Amino acid sequence: MSIPRTLRPAEHGLQVSSVSKGARKIIEELKSKGFQAELVGGCVRDLLLNKIPKDFDVATNATPEQVRQVFARSRIIGRRFRIVHVRMGREVIEVSTYRASSESIDLKADDDSSYSASGRILRDNVFGSRDQDVFRRDFTINALYYDTELNTVTDYVDGFSDVKKQVLQFIGDPARRIEEDPVRMLRIARFKSKLDLFVDPACEALCRECAYLLRQVPPARLFDEILKLFHSGFAVRVFLELRSMGLFSELFPEADRVFNSSDIDPDSGIVFKGLENTDRRIDEGKPVIAAFLFAVLLWRCVSRRLRLSELEKPVSLMQMHHAAIDVLGRQVQRVAIPRRISTVVMDIWDMQVRLEARRPRTIKRLLEHKRFRAGYDFLLLRSQAGEVKTEIADWWTQIQEVNDEQAILMIQALTGPKSQSKRRRRPRKRQPRRPSE
Repeated sequence: MSIPRTLRPAEHGLQVSSVSKGARKIIEELKSKGFQAELVGGCVRDLLLNKIPKDFDVATNATPEQVRQVFARSRIIGRRFRIVHVRMGREVIEVSTYRASSESIDLKADDDSSYSASGRILRDNVFGSRDQDVFRRDFTINALYYDTELNTVTDYVDGFSDVKKQVLQFIGDPARRIEEDPVRMLRIARFKSKLDLFVDPACEALCRECAYLLRQVPPARLFDEILKLFHSGFAVRVFLELRSMGLFSELFPEADRVFNSSDIDPDSGIVFKGLENTDRRIDEGKPVIAAFLFAVLLWRCVSRRLRLSELEKPVSLMQMHHAAIDVLGRQVQRVAIPRRISTVVMDIWDMQVRLEARRPRTIKRLLEHKRFRAGYDFLLLRSQAGEVKTEIADWWTQIQEVNDEQAILMIQALTGPKSQSKRRRRPRKRQPRRPSE
């Protein structure tokens, strides 16, 4: 058992005022009821790095049911890890109960905790003390406990030093921690990319060896992790790290097989350009949608299925629809894509057929279509990658900028001159021949 070290965060630039009012209120309420409560995890790490935390997590010795009794606007979620979401105004704060150390759990006696044959944690709802909880956490930099009332940070595993040195390392044996939860390999890629942390090359090699363990993680859980990875504002770096550690091929096996050098070319590759576009929008504070991300990552699978580069005739909507269903059906076996997302992915791909065709009768409806912008942005990516003629992409850009009269002229120009066709005469009806008398 490590002896905890108490730090005064104010000496290192961390101020209580940097913590959200909702998180402070929850800690105050729990303490007033006689419970222990403090901030823990990534929010403490980010505060020490002078970054704005995306959210705040509270750890306590109160059970989920006890937390639920303290806060009326709360609900218990999760089965694998039961936690409580507490609403404070517009904030939703995650409150978790200290977990018991794995050594103290009798798996046969307690059904609230169980492991798979490979060592993966299936359920972890055996509660304990903070001294035990710290060793259930994954990385040293995420194992700091910040008491906002006392304005102190408790450090058991020298995590504060690793934060300052920007080093990412596991608590305990890395191989065992990965076996317990393979998703931790994805967190390595995310933290390394987002925080520019140093990771021991031996740890990265271990991830390559254990990448196959991701197949044991429920696809629905991997969907949530994918969004955390690629919507962090560092999607390009995350993509490179995932491929370097052999993790991307486990998440997107078919896409990884069909990618060619042009797809991941930093200057014109559709994957790189799509991820750069996502990073840029996040940096500018603009919204991003999960559907666009999956449309980019899986597009080459669809185009290969349709053999677009070999076809002389344009692809029909029916052909695109069948190819999309096939590709998405295979992908959801690894990463579950909710129907509300996959439907939009298919709309973006279908829009490519419509935009390339530029049928005059449908132009106005396309411009008013709720998926037009996403489809148009995707068309621009394909144009930069050399898949679509530049004049087509430029035409769609221009028609959004001109007035109504000019738009009508642009649409009329697509029809070309009408050919003068001769009027066909109706064939004369032949009189039935009378039978000879």
